[in-house]
Amino acid sequence: MSDFDQMGIVVDWVDACRKGDLATLLDLYADDAELECTCNHTRRYRGRSELETYWRSQLNAFSSAGFALEEITPVLHGVDLEYSLALSLHICVSFRFGPEGKIERMRCMPSWQDLHDACVC
Repeated sequence: MSDFDQMGIVVDWVDACRKGDLATLLDLYADDAELECTCNHTRRYRGRSELETYWRSQLNAFSSAGFALEEITPVLHGVDLEYSLALSLHICVSFRFGPEGKIERMRCMPSWQDLHDACVC
């Protein structure tokens, strides 16, 4: 059992995305964190520099498309989240955390209902 609030970290992640706050968003990740995006093609980003490159472009898409939290669920080894963009495209995200309370692994994918649609992430 962790001694940090995993749900709280994910809520902070959502808030940083909504605000377009890149610095706060990056601070939620471990230095060697890995993000895997399987929305269009599987892409992996590792470490602060690659995450910064990824999120710099994605935050612009979030702010212009409209970002809405759909569901947040604690799971055995982390937190799962579903959000929508422009109230239509649904994205599922799995967060896994390290012992220091930082995001170590994150995986995003289109929701099963949107597998035929394009993804902006």
